[in-house]
Amino acid sequence: MDKLKILFLCTGNSCRSQMAEGWARRLHPDTIEPWSAGTDPKGLDPLAIRVMAEAGVDISRQRSKHLNDLKELPFDYVITVCDSANETCPFFPGKTVRIHQGFDDPPRLSKSADTEEEILAGYRRVRDEIRIFIEKIPDSLNRS
Repeated sequence: MDKLKILFLCTGNSCRSQMAEGWARRLHPDTIEPWSAGTDPKGLDPLAIRVMAEAGVDISRQRSKHLNDLKELPFDYVITVCDSANETCPFFPGKTVRIHQGFDDPPRLSKSADTEEEILAGYRRVRDEIRIFIEKIPDSLNRS
């Protein structure tokens, strides 16, 4: 069976889409070829790296990239993980199926935090929500 090529798309490609790529690589190495990109990449978020490492997933070697860097790849699915990317997501030709599954933005959540532990709690919550979503792939995609 060919692996599903899935692009996780976010605005900054710094946190949520990187987490999704990391989880897909870890949880479905035989069935998914994961990629991530952003519509306006900002670089990899060090706190995303940290909370993923706590869960046993190393995303430190992933890099933040622009959607245009991957325009030649034929994706089976493009999954937008933030509302902004969903609104600005370009058309993908061919058989590509676009799905939106939004998650809160950990850096935005951290703006109201008073301590480092509160900041990390927001990152961990989103990390865990993304894991739950990724665990259900590819079965959930085959039903859509």
